Amino acid sequence: MIFYYIAFFIACVAAIYVAGELVVDSLKRIAKFLGWTEFVVAFFVMALAGSLPNLFMGLVSVLNHVPELSFGDVVGGNVIDLTLTIALAVFFAKGGIPSKGRVIQASSLFTVGAAVLPLLLFMDGTLSRGDGIVLIGYFIAYVLWLFSEKEHFKKVYTSDGHKRKLFKKYRSDLLKVLAGAGVLIGVSQGIIYSAQNFAAEFNVPLALVGILVVGLGTSFPELYFSIISARNGETRMILGDLLGSIIIPSTLVLGIVAILSPITIIGLTMFALARYFLVVAALFFFIFVRTDKRVTKKEGAILLLIYIVFLISEIFVK
Repeated sequence: MIFYYIAFFIACVAAIYVAGELVVDSLKRIAKFLGWTEFVVAFFVMALAGSLPNLFMGLVSVLNHVPELSFGDVVGGNVIDLTLTIALAVFFAKGGIPSKGRVIQASSLFTVGAAVLPLLLFMDGTLSRGDGIVLIGYFIAYVLWLFSEKEHFKKVYTSDGHKRKLFKKYRSDLLKVLAGAGVLIGVSQGIIYSAQNFAAEFNVPLALVGILVVGLGTSFPELYFSIISARNGETRMILGDLLGSIIIPSTLVLGIVAILSPITIIGLTMFALARYFLVVAALFFFIFVRTDKRVTKKEGAILLLIYIVFLISEIFVK
């Protein structure tokens, strides 16, 4: 039976490769048509769509009375995005990933706040409806700020004549993005399914499944999207998708789940290591984005090392 799950996992990875290529290429043309920066398009289109698996996992975990799975998914996913995802993207990008610009710099601060805020609200062991409102309010505040930065939000790509040509492809590109994002979402669920069953074969605790397996599964769309974007030289899309994939699940998704059904977890000690690593990863990422306005391969290696230590610690440290 285990070989079936492995084969299914490989098939999902192949499907993600095709969908990733489709989405990145279409997003570039949509950005040109709308006159938005690649960062903003990736945040609102790719990151928002890529966060649907997190929302799905959150709602299902609440319905099945296992909220630790949703919390573990978000915490584990954030650690992965801040370490493994950015590290692999840096390795595939030529000259690292630039982080210049007011929007990116300020968004990195918002991202660190979004990653840490649920941990602070969860210190009493409960994410209440009031906490959920706070998280959603944080998300709304960021979006309002982002739209207020008009001079950094817009980008002139082409002349009016060329823009009319882009309009003809705009609708088909939008459909391609939605279809590609849908495939990424669906395939990520397949990865979660195969990974969960694989973990069940070895009697892995549910909390560990949420942090390591489900977190990795729901992070797979942005992980592959980042690699494809780096290979194509679209480095600004990487940070848009990455930061959005942290902000949205940590605030909007957890906020919705908490409002629908407050999350109470007895024994938060099972998340102790993950919480510590999340704070460390967020701080290192923030420092790397701010220094020299570029994430270098050396810094990517440090982030990858943090993820490896995190992985080993979660598996072997009791």
